Amino acid sequence: MIKDICTVIRVKKIADSIFEMVLEGRIADEVENPGQFIHIRVTEGNAPLLRRPVSIAAVDKKNHRLTIIFRSGGQGTLLLSRKVPGETLDILGPLGNGFPVDKVDSGGTAILAGGGIGVPPLYGLGLKLREQGVKVISVLGFQTAESVFYQDEFASLGETYIATVDGTSGTKGFVTDVLNERGFEADILYTCGPLPMLRALEAGDYARETYLSMEERMGCGIGACFACVCRKKDDPNGHSYKKVCSDGPVFKAGEVLI
Repeated sequence: MIKDICTVIRVKKIADSIFEMVLEGRIADEVENPGQFIHIRVTEGNAPLLRRPVSIAAVDKKNHRLTIIFRSGGQGTLLLSRKVPGETLDILGPLGNGFPVDKVDSGGTAILAGGGIGVPPLYGLGLKLREQGVKVISVLGFQTAESVFYQDEFASLGETYIATVDGTSGTKGFVTDVLNERGFEADILYTCGPLPMLRALEAGDYARETYLSMEERMGCGIGACFACVCRKKDDPNGHSYKKVCSDGPVFKAGEVLI
């Protein structure tokens, strides 16, 4: 982890309330695994006080750049969406433990199941898996057609399916509806998204192994404040915890209670 002042290269609205931002700085060279995140100070003042955690969607180490995708919802992300090229951001990162890319061999099949703003870290994962000769199947869930983003980018990695709750794009329903309908045979499933989706995927039998990336509110982002803890599943007394920011955000299915 380093603290870096990164330059905003591009900010682009890519879907309803969804923005793509490209940053340039030394921090891009430090990224080890897809699924890690950065912690952004959105202003130089004290409001908002806390940094904002945002997952890394892709890395271009040759040009020292990384891409993030975020939803503009609260005060901090609204300010972030208004940044313009040339401005700088105070960033900590890369943080957390990402997806284990060595769990599937070349020639194997991986399913990437993303929901909403949980989709971005799966794109960098898909790029890495494809480089390793893994077949990538992406199943992406959104609320409506206006919320869909990166469909073409994922399609460049392999088979890609869209599900929307209202049925305005792709399959009507959820990512589990696509998986149940298609009956893919996969070695591994990687997923990131809202907790109900993660619970459904953990309970299903979609692959030999499943890895889940958790989304939690964070304070420090480095494991000191205990604001993002979740309970370990194998603790009968319920007194043992994992910190999403430093132990995760990626966990093997069954490791923590979701």
